[in-house]
Amino acid sequence: MPKTVPMSDPQSNAEVRARILETASTLFYQHSVRAVGVDLVVEKAGVAKTSLYRHFGTKDDLVAAFLKREDEDFWETWDRVAEKHADDAAAELDAHLEWIGERVGRPNYRGCPQINVAAEFPELGHPARKVATAHKRQMRKRLKEIAQRLGVARPDEVAGQLSLLLNGAFVSSQIFKAGEATRLLRRAAHALIEAAGRE
Repeated sequence: MPKTVPMSDPQSNAEVRARILETASTLFYQHSVRAVGVDLVVEKAGVAKTSLYRHFGTKDDLVAAFLKREDEDFWETWDRVAEKHADDAAAELDAHLEWIGERVGRPNYRGCPQINVAAEFPELGHPARKVATAHKRQMRKRLKEIAQRLGVARPDEVAGQLSLLLNGAFVSSQIFKAGEATRLLRRAAHALIEAAGRE
């Protein structure tokens, strides 16, 4: 049983919040948001229900925090890869396709968290839906920047096509043979860029 700590201790508060979010994130991703209630989260996290509501207010706030956490993790990886290829847009795109292909090829991959949650919460004003929408818009924006650096004609359209390609990969992990996701992504992306032509 986890040790009870005074709620006045800032470090303890941060640890409790982190434990709740870590537990909820794992459960939400493995089982879906609607299938996981707050009672299960507090049970698995070993905290009181009042602690969950003190840190997150509502389950919707907890879901939004889960997606923000996933968003930050995704863009941290993207930025780390981008920094290695700041002077070569083609190499950067290939490197992104490599780590994304590796991600969607994992045996325990259950799809993009943003897409999964958006499918569960069709209400456009839902806090988690807003996070998911912002994530996808950010992806298209970053792909457009790469397309512009490549000098392709109609970079916004190419960014849209690449977005469709990546989002398709995120929901299609079950169709990939072992190790083929990256190869398929690269060939498709190269074909889209070649078809677009240069400015």
